[in-house]
Amino acid sequence: MGKAWPVYDRSGRAPLPDGNGFSDKGDIKSSFQLRTFDPEGVIFYGDTKNGQDWFVLSLMDGIPLMQISREDILVSVAGGPKLNDGKWHTLEVSHQEKFVVLEVDGSNRLVVGMQSKQTQEILVGELRLAVGGILIDKENMIVQFKPQMDGCVREGSWLNLNIPWEAEVEELWPCYQNIRPGSYFAGTGFAIFNTSVFPTKADRMVKTELWGDFSKMDGTILSIKAPGQEMIFALVANNNTKEVTLLFGEEKLSMQNIFKRLVITFETDKLQVFQDEDESKTTTFSITGSHPGYLTPWREGRLAFGGLLGKGEEDVGSQFLTGCLEKIQVQERDVDLDLSVKPMSISSHSCPA
Repeated sequence: MGKAWPVYDRSGRAPLPDGNGFSDKGDIKSSFQLRTFDPEGVIFYGDTKNGQDWFVLSLMDGIPLMQISREDILVSVAGGPKLNDGKWHTLEVSHQEKFVVLEVDGSNRLVVGMQSKQTQEILVGELRLAVGGILIDKENMIVQFKPQMDGCVREGSWLNLNIPWEAEVEELWPCYQNIRPGSYFAGTGFAIFNTSVFPTKADRMVKTELWGDFSKMDGTILSIKAPGQEMIFALVANNNTKEVTLLFGEEKLSMQNIFKRLVITFETDKLQVFQDEDESKTTTFSITGSHPGYLTPWREGRLAFGGLLGKGEEDVGSQFLTGCLEKIQVQERDVDLDLSVKPMSISSHSCPA
């Protein structure tokens, strides 16, 4: 396998020697292998002049996207095969005279031509590189995208510089030998959303669906809370008792953890829980005066995947989940944990296989 690094905010810098720069006479090359299920995010970024000239390679809908800013030029181009299939792909990015070329797996060339009317200069000073992140404001991008990337790189050769890099490495998660699609929770944190980002239907019904092997989960799967209120809802897996417990106000439902899919619908007069779409395993809670305004959390509350929300408004939690959710949907739309507030220990698009 070789050594692999997670694609997330691994940055560094190195001096540019005289004669080695981004002039039209330069020939700079980076090559590496990438593996991801994530359809969107930064693969790597490089810049000079403290961010005035920059290059970023990312994925958008799984397809490579290059964006370049150099002097008076600002350009973007996308194309090639989808790379978010969970397989290792070899990428090579080279700057050849007036062209920037991306090759995927030895072919599938994506070429950008650039020619400036300004006088070219040989760059000296400092070159910055970030793997899995950018070092400038993302608003400077021509094509806007989510920079977070859940993926791994290995066998990297960056910008063909032999000079040692001064690395600035933050917390990193491991690259597992084998992966499968899903969201992995390592038991050390949770992903928090404001519930207002999830639209409610005209009938005010809210539908949440969770897929996975619940027998292999331990900890809080889902919790919902409104400001100034007690916890309105929690779903907790217990590997010791082999049960998944649903807590709804003062109500409690314990289920054997043998199901693979759980559907929870919140309606104005009831809450329903479906196991594996089996009508014989459907539980209904009627809404009475003991649950006043229980839909309020869906308008102005917070929802957490992978942990129990704390009493205050800070992002403090407990009973964190260990396990893989293969798929998460709210209102029949896939939930992308990259859009949440979460620690790096949560992999948004992959689980160890």
